[in-house]
Amino acid sequence: MRPPDAHFADPRQAVLYDDLDGSREDLDAYLALVDELGARTVADVGCGTGSLPVLLVARGIEVVGVDPARASLDVARSKPGAERVRWVEGDATALVGLGVTADLAVMTGNVAQVFVDDADWDATLTAVAAVVRDGGWLVLETRRTAARAWEGWDVEPTPVDLPDGRTALVSRQVTEVALPLVTFTGRVELEGEVLSSTSTLRFRERDELGRDLARHGFAVAEVRQAPDRPGLEHVVLARRVG
Repeated sequence: MRPPDAHFADPRQAVLYDDLDGSREDLDAYLALVDELGARTVADVGCGTGSLPVLLVARGIEVVGVDPARASLDVARSKPGAERVRWVEGDATALVGLGVTADLAVMTGNVAQVFVDDADWDATLTAVAAVVRDGGWLVLETRRTAARAWEGWDVEPTPVDLPDGRTALVSRQVTEVALPLVTFTGRVELEGEVLSSTSTLRFRERDELGRDLARHGFAVAEVRQAPDRPGLEHVVLARRVG
């Protein structure tokens, strides 16, 4: 597995992530899905700074949050209710052998698209299949290639006021489009320091996802639009069928 991007792994950037990422209203859809699917145990793969796990444990859900970025997990562990979450440092394969069994595994945001290498993607789905119980669910997001959303990702330097009174200057630039891969660099200027992080996402079509999931014992039951980005993303609900 490739190392996590700097905006998750660099402690200086991880502590800013939540403040720069907005309100995370997109997580409301996942809270509703947990209720809809009747899940009582959830594995959040690529949990980052733990925004979803702490919301879930507050609702009485048992949660395991796994992420390879220690700096992000440090932020997650500092949040109210974090002591009720089982935090695991590593990628999805770290869950295998820990006795984790989940009704539902989720990959929110861009998590499913950070696996640009086929072997990493295969290992991730193999591990998730080992954790999700028979009849359980995997829910993930993936951006629609046809929407060409990256054409609007460039952001000129923009001031963002932080809760502590400081102002950060935030920008982003797409540096390469070589489908199915799109690479972009984000920059944060804060108190004279420049922090940067380069990310690459892999776009997978619906039929490709269906084949990948089927090889790992998941059947796609439904594909929905992401409520916060209609027309730009698919939310894939896949059931573990053995």
